[in-house]
Amino acid sequence: MANTIQQILAHLPSVDVLLKEPSIKTLEDQYSRATIKEAVQTVLADIRQAVLTKEREELPTQEELRERIQQKLAIHSFSLRRVINGTGTVIHTNLGRSSLSPRIKEQLEAISFHYSNLEFDLESGQRGSRYSHLVAILKKLTGAEDVLVVNNNAAAVLLVLSTLTQKKEVLVSRGELVEIGGAFRIPDVITSSGGTIVEVGTTNKTHLKDYQQAITEETGAILKVHTSNYRIVGFTESVTIKELAALAQQKQLPLINDLGSGLFIDMRRFGLPHEPTVKEALEQGCDIVTFSGDKLLGGPQAGVIVGKKEYIQQMKQNQLLRALRIDKMTLAALEATFELYLDEAQAIEEVPVLNMLAQTEQDCLNKAERLAELLRPMTTLEVKIEKDSSAVGGGSYPEHLLPTYVVALKGSLNADELQEAMRNADTPIISRIKNDWNYLDVRTIDPQEFTLVIEGISKKFGNKSDV
Repeated sequence: MANTIQQILAHLPSVDVLLKEPSIKTLEDQYSRATIKEAVQTVLADIRQAVLTKEREELPTQEELRERIQQKLAIHSFSLRRVINGTGTVIHTNLGRSSLSPRIKEQLEAISFHYSNLEFDLESGQRGSRYSHLVAILKKLTGAEDVLVVNNNAAAVLLVLSTLTQKKEVLVSRGELVEIGGAFRIPDVITSSGGTIVEVGTTNKTHLKDYQQAITEETGAILKVHTSNYRIVGFTESVTIKELAALAQQKQLPLINDLGSGLFIDMRRFGLPHEPTVKEALEQGCDIVTFSGDKLLGGPQAGVIVGKKEYIQQMKQNQLLRALRIDKMTLAALEATFELYLDEAQAIEEVPVLNMLAQTEQDCLNKAERLAELLRPMTTLEVKIEKDSSAVGGGSYPEHLLPTYVVALKGSLNADELQEAMRNADTPIISRIKNDWNYLDVRTIDPQEFTLVIEGISKKFGNKSDV
């Protein structure tokens, strides 16, 4: 029997032979050579072990070998993967927040895969500044004198305060001492920047006189924080930006406004309450405004600083900027995204976040009916359409939901098991559970992704499955 085993194994092809197979070499378009080699070695080791333990008495055919290698490669995937967002939360922090517009792909590829004039002035032939590429476009969109961009809005606030309020006091209303995701707290940022926080007013009421009485020779700036992720309602009062701007100008102090999620478009057109745009904040008298490049703007993660040139020039001299600066891919994505906003109608059509928010209840119903129609003949799962609500997400509009329609799924598995199975699809499908049904909210599923949804569900719960 030992000879028989040795004879069988003698005909097992080597790793090098299999790697030269044309059908295997074509896989190099999808996977690295090292990954393919590892898959081949694993498959051959499995076969060798099966022969030695007498689990099989003959070798697989060449076709079977190729199939097993391809299956092994299919299991392999990067840790960071594309998913289908069926949760209905448009800016889903755990799912990468905002999706970039496909329209910026060409520019992103051109800058990412080739040399660029990142820090080179094409006109003079001398060294340039990476931050100059966004100045012109943001001046058009916001009316700002100057621009600076760092890797996120927390970094933007940190850089601004570190530059303007080092060893000085920062006045901020108690009702604006916010915490956002990841335990990012405004008081901690002020402390980290080297400033001293001076709380003004009370949690629910802050008056202009509270700021006036708090100003001393040690005051370095007035900070206004937009509370986008929560609301204080009832017996409340706050000071307007115009009032603060007048006070700041009188006392020769910079007025800093942390908008959080920046906006270039009035959100009332989507049936949502008004939120201040970046341009409005500057027009009302803010000296410096900071905001995120992703979230409601629909660009890459970045922290954008716009405002008075004299202050931004000081920030450019801050040594901290080197640690916070953004790379060429982020710059390329930001510039291309901002370019879309020069035409508001185009931005709403082309920026995924805006497009999702713009979808009407009827739009969502039409999408749900189409997805359900495609799914029903492909799966044993029970499929129905339900009316529900979508969330904006990303810390924006926590009190306001958008009417939507979902495709609801149920099978013999319980809801948690079904949800897990969809997460394990080749392209993971992320649902939410309600009343023991798995909901796929079509607001956050592009029609071009319907094929991936159908493939993922039918592969696991097709008509021939046991579910």
